[in-house]
Amino acid sequence: MIVAGDDPRHPPMRGPRQGEMRIARTCYDHIAGRLGVGIADALLKRRHIVLSDDGGKVTDAGLRFFAELGVEPDAVPGRRPFCRAGLDWTERRPHLAGKVGTAMATRFLERRWIAQRRDSRILQITP
Repeated sequence: MIVAGDDPRHPPMRGPRQGEMRIARTCYDHIAGRLGVGIADALLKRRHIVLSDDGGKVTDAGLRFFAELGVEPDAVPGRRPFCRAGLDWTERRPHLAGKVGTAMATRFLERRWIAQRRDSRILQITP
């Protein structure tokens, strides 16, 4: 029943084009969906980051901007790229991944700009 999606304890997962999952969600430990793509677009437009097929980098202006927000990519533990694009599976455009993406999600959660729905990848944008 679980595999078939008929188990009431495990409702079927939403498809990638449906509602709240498309608006804002986590992708591993960074922000994805329309919100994640919008953040990446804004950072690119303001020249805070540069993304390419090979990865990404944070510009000097971006480092200053992140410091003002309290975003600390160097504090993210583990071995992963510092800054890179992740292809968003609903928007088919890049969102920000790597230590920079994780640090942003962490800071946004701390500031309560976003909230993660319990037992879900869905993120709610707070007032």
